[in-house]
Amino acid sequence: MEWTGARYADTPTAEARREIAASPERVWELVADIGLMPTLSAELRSVEWLDGATSPATGARFLGRSEHASFGAWETTSYVVECEAPRVFAWAVEDPEHPSAVWRFSLRARDDGGTDLTQWMQLGPGRSGLSFAIDRMPEKEQKIVFVRMREFERNMAATLDAIKELAEGAPAPSEGQGA
Repeated sequence: MEWTGARYADTPTAEARREIAASPERVWELVADIGLMPTLSAELRSVEWLDGATSPATGARFLGRSEHASFGAWETTSYVVECEAPRVFAWAVEDPEHPSAVWRFSLRARDDGGTDLTQWMQLGPGRSGLSFAIDRMPEKEQKIVFVRMREFERNMAATLDAIKELAEGAPAPSEGQGA
């Protein structure tokens, strides 16, 4: 990611892409499994469906618990805002009308039977934990946003690498780890 000078109000975005030698249906099984995501994430610690939901569907909600060395621990409620298997799974964090972030997995079938997988995120426009850091150091807003967006980009790349590995045949992180 190159320096953009973006501010929080600019709703900056980050994305990562991978070509995966597995069908969109196989990749969808992984990206739609929110319980798997904490095993692939540097920050996400746990996720659970709310209101009796058991899988992604537009309008479903889930609770996520995250932790970061600089920001501490926090919980957010996310709302599925787009869900079309096996093409797109997107959610808005906190307020779906004015989210603190929007996250999306997009899957595109390739002619060779594989999948192009993209993970995309947008920061804001609603306030988030990052807003409090900016409130404390407004003169450093552009640097704070830049550093966090680079971090998101790195973390998304690592998540997509893990999804690629699983989709192409590696066992899930919890498999094969008997007591």
